[in-house]
Amino acid sequence: MLDDHAMSSVSTMTTPLPSMPEVHGVDRARFEAEILPANAPVILREVATGWPAVAKGHESPLVLAQYLAAMDNGRPVDALMTRPEEGGRLFFDATMAGFNYLHTKAPVSQVLEQVLRYAQFERAPAVVIQSAAIAHCLPEFKRDHVLSVLDESVEPRVWIGTATVTPAHFDESHNIAVCVAGRRRFTLFPPEQVANLYVGPLDHAPAGRPISLVDFANPDLDRFPRFRDALAHAQVADLQPGDAIYMPPLWWHHVQSQAKMNVLVNYWWAPPPSPGLATLIYATAALRSLPLAQRQAWRHLFEHYVFDAQPDDANHIPPERRSVLGAMSPEDHARLRKFLSERLAG
Repeated sequence: MLDDHAMSSVSTMTTPLPSMPEVHGVDRARFEAEILPANAPVILREVATGWPAVAKGHESPLVLAQYLAAMDNGRPVDALMTRPEEGGRLFFDATMAGFNYLHTKAPVSQVLEQVLRYAQFERAPAVVIQSAAIAHCLPEFKRDHVLSVLDESVEPRVWIGTATVTPAHFDESHNIAVCVAGRRRFTLFPPEQVANLYVGPLDHAPAGRPISLVDFANPDLDRFPRFRDALAHAQVADLQPGDAIYMPPLWWHHVQSQAKMNVLVNYWWAPPPSPGLATLIYATAALRSLPLAQRQAWRHLFEHYVFDAQPDDANHIPPERRSVLGAMSPEDHARLRKFLSERLAG
């Protein structure tokens, strides 16, 4: 597991990173009138303190686990497990051909048992449920856990696990993440910092999202020197149970779950259409009508990877793993066609 020193190393390597703005007592009207139009991340303090699951978590991890297990309908969900030596970081394996975790499917109650068992040891595997649709596995949860700032039609998803680290990545949708139990640290960067985050392969990454290759707990500034510039634009959100964070589309976020048992519920909504990199026509149809702030965020990605591309942009990725960022073989083109076909169909 990551210790407190490792967790804070990014902040202490230069100066502490600034905390992002926060609001208290926000309601739906204020959220829609002030926060959404600002297109900037913000902490929503104590927005879910009245949730029963938050109260159960304050009693103990065991009480919360029993509460959630009682709602489990037994349907399997995606679960990831890493070896103790990985420190809970969900990442590539040494070759970057695969990943450093085992992907399995199990009911929520089974994973909760693992979390409680591993919490008894200082050095243990990490296990986490990622982005499980609550309607699929814990259908009763939504009834008593309403996020007042959003319409109830927005479906929640649950994340349950030990102390884990999700490398910096972005979502295409608006996102509110609610800390139910444990502690979460989000480190955010605006979209224009893409060039300073040393992002790995675009179509081969843990959880399917391009991620930063920088280990925030021990950044290699010789290999990733521009990461210093990214840190100059970083903001941090430390969430306690009942707190939430709002993140606009395409903002990079690195997530540390810091307790021995952590539960988070998130809401994605209003996703833009797939950007469809295959053709200019599809890109125009998909992106032209988006709000100005979202078009500007996508512009930074297109400029970095297409319009302002430099020969050394992918030097931080092994040559055999660069895919569309390097020389492609016939096999690579076939795999890319399959990848695009699946994205367009989804």
